[in-house]
Amino acid sequence: MPLTRISNFFRPAPHVQRLTADRIDPEYKRYRAQILGTIFVGYAGYYLVRANINIAKPFLITELGFSKGDVGLLASGLTIAYGLSKFLMGNVSDRSNPRYFLATGLILSGIVNLVFGFLPSLFLMVVFWSLNGWFQGMGWPPCGRTMVHWFSDRERGTKMAIWNLAHNVGGMLAPVIASYSLLYFGSWKSAFFVPALLSIAIGFVVLFFMRDTPQSVGLPPIEEYKNDYPSTAVEDRERELSGSEILFKYVLNNKFLWIFALANVLVYIVRYGVVNWAPTYLTEVKGYSITDAAWQASIYELAGIPGMLFSGWASDRIFHGRRSPVMVISMSLVSAAVFVYWFNPKGNYIVDSIALIAIGFLIYGPVMLIGVAALDLVPKKAVGTAAGLTGLFGYLGATAAELGIGYTVQAFGWNMGFTMIIAAGAFSTLLLGLTWNVHDRREDTKS
Repeated sequence: MPLTRISNFFRPAPHVQRLTADRIDPEYKRYRAQILGTIFVGYAGYYLVRANINIAKPFLITELGFSKGDVGLLASGLTIAYGLSKFLMGNVSDRSNPRYFLATGLILSGIVNLVFGFLPSLFLMVVFWSLNGWFQGMGWPPCGRTMVHWFSDRERGTKMAIWNLAHNVGGMLAPVIASYSLLYFGSWKSAFFVPALLSIAIGFVVLFFMRDTPQSVGLPPIEEYKNDYPSTAVEDRERELSGSEILFKYVLNNKFLWIFALANVLVYIVRYGVVNWAPTYLTEVKGYSITDAAWQASIYELAGIPGMLFSGWASDRIFHGRRSPVMVISMSLVSAAVFVYWFNPKGNYIVDSIALIAIGFLIYGPVMLIGVAALDLVPKKAVGTAAGLTGLFGYLGATAAELGIGYTVQAFGWNMGFTMIIAAGAFSTLLLGLTWNVHDRREDTKS
C-alpha cells in the first residue's frame, strides 16, 4: 500500500475539461511564464546543494587532512550516482508528474546536505554525497519533460537556452553563498547547512507553482497551440509510453543519441575540469584568496549566460534546428581558451578572468545543446530517458574530471591535468562533427 500511494503521488496529472477558446491564449501565456520561472528557480536550487562542495574542498584538505585524491573521490561519488540517476530516474520521470518529481529531489538533496556536516568519516561522506547525487538526478528530467510539453519544437533551442541559464545562475550563486556562509559562521560545515535550508524552501516553491501538462489545466497540447507538428516516431503524441517501450524502441537503438552521449563525456571533462578545480587551482597555484577564487568561478558561470542564449538562438535561427554546428565551433575554441588559462603567469588576474569568461561563454552552449539534441530525437513522452542517457555519459566525464584530474594532479602535477582537459575538448569536436546535419528543419519544409 505505501508503494502504491507513492506511485499515485508521482503519476501524471489527469486531463481536465478544456477552457473556452477566449481563455486559451491568455492562460497559456500566463502558465508558460509561471512554469518557465518555476523550473528555472527550481533547477538553480539544485546547484546550491551540489556545487557548494567546491568551496569546501580546500578546507576538507587542510582541516580534515584529506588528499586531493580523497576530495576527488568524494565528489566523484556524487557524479557517478548523479549520472546513473539521471538516466534511470529519467525513465521514471517520463511517466511521472514533474511538479512532485522536481520538488522531491530538491528537498531530499537539502536534507542530505544538512546531515553531511555531522558525518565522522570519509567513507560516510562518500556514501551520503553519492546519495545526494542520486537525488540530484531527479532535477533535469522533469524539467526536460516540462519544456517539451509547454514549448514547441521551433522555439525549443531558444527557450531551452533561457531555462538552461539556471545552470549558470545556480552555479554562480553556489560558490558565493557557500563561501560567505563559511566566512560568516566560521566553519566549513556552514557551506552545506545554509544552501540546504535554501534548497528545501525552493522545493516547496516548486510544489506551489509547478504544473504538469497543458491538458492538466484545461489547455490544448503545445503542438496545437503553436501549430508546430515536428516529425515524430509516434502516431499519438499524447499517449504515455511504457518504460520498456521508451528504452528499447526510442532511446537505446538511436545511433545519434549514442554519439551525443559519447561527446558529452568529453564536454563534461572540460566543463567540470575547469570549474570544479578552479578554487583549488587558483588558491594553491596562483595565490588567490578563497573569496577571490569563488568570484572567479562565478564569472565563469556568468559568462555562460550570453554564450548559452546565443547558442540556442543560433541553432534555431541560423542553423535551422541543427545543434551540432554551434557545438563544433564552440568546442574548437574552448581548448585555446583553456591553454591561455593554464599558461597565464601568477599575478595576471585580468588574463585569468578573461580566459575563464571565454571558457564559460563557449562551453555552456554545447552543455545545453547536447540535451536539446536528445529531446529533438525522440517523442516527447521519452525525453527524460533520452536526456538521461546523454546525461549519464556526461557525468562519467564529470567523474573523470573529479577523480581522474584529482589523482592525475596529485601524481603528475597540474600540467598533466590541463593536458587532459585540452585533449577532451579536441576529441569532442571530432565526435560532434559526425552529427553536423542532424535535425535540419529545412528537410521538414521540403516535405
